[in-house]
Amino acid sequence: MSANPTATATAFAAERTRLLGIAYRMLGSRADAEDVLQDAWLRWSESDNSDVRSTQAWLTTIVTRLSIDRLRSVKAQREVYIGPWLPEPLAEIDSVTPESKAELASELSLAFLSLLERLGPDERAAFVLHDAFDCDYDDIADVLGKSAAACRQLVHRARERVMAERQRFKVDEQTRRRMLERFIEVANAGDLPAMKALFATDAHLISDGGGRAVAARRILHGAERIVLLFKMIFQRRGALEVDRRIVRVNGELGVATSFRGQLHSVTTFDTDGQRIYAYYSVANPDKLGAFLPHA
Repeated sequence: MSANPTATATAFAAERTRLLGIAYRMLGSRADAEDVLQDAWLRWSESDNSDVRSTQAWLTTIVTRLSIDRLRSVKAQREVYIGPWLPEPLAEIDSVTPESKAELASELSLAFLSLLERLGPDERAAFVLHDAFDCDYDDIADVLGKSAAACRQLVHRARERVMAERQRFKVDEQTRRRMLERFIEVANAGDLPAMKALFATDAHLISDGGGRAVAARRILHGAERIVLLFKMIFQRRGALEVDRRIVRVNGELGVATSFRGQLHSVTTFDTDGQRIYAYYSVANPDKLGAFLPHA
């Protein structure tokens, strides 16, 4: 037990933002990340940390190792998830990361976090610590219990896998907003030809309903198939009051869609400003808490 509870709590609070950023990137879930931080706090508060040379290093190690353990557990759950799985979107991101919003739009997007799902737990941890939090290989080696050379290889392999599949466009916020406004205009009008024109021929759509909301159960590839989905949406939802508004999702602009005043989904795009290349929509209500009004 710490001899100075106040100092212990203050030290943890000073690192909390950074630790939550690590855990969220590792797990793609705010709820899971918060659970990891709670476990880390219990370990920190119950330990004799008076001789800890670096609070940040100690807590980073604990949070990363707990995140690895949690990731191994949730991966089994995600394998039986109903339909595609997407990370839990965040409405306000400043509380989970030390970076600027400009950096977040690139490194914390739903698209990027989805790619991290393809990495193994150790590989993901090494990549997150090095590329997102500027940890050197010696520090990562201490966290993972591996050699610095092995950690360097983990990061190299992870970066190759992620960057090979990453399709990101450098679009300024004004251009992105214009695209979203055009999408909302077309969707509200139910204009199928215009909707098809918005999507690149080889675009793909990922919709996460988790079996709890109406969503595509498989990834849709190609503008033709995507527009068929919107045709069904327009037909089924035509009589309902629909509201689409621009919101900030994981640091970048996206769209929140509500039916009869009830939030249905939040969506982000990969776009070059002219066409939509990837469409990520989260409709699972368990993941939308950040976007609901709070009393």
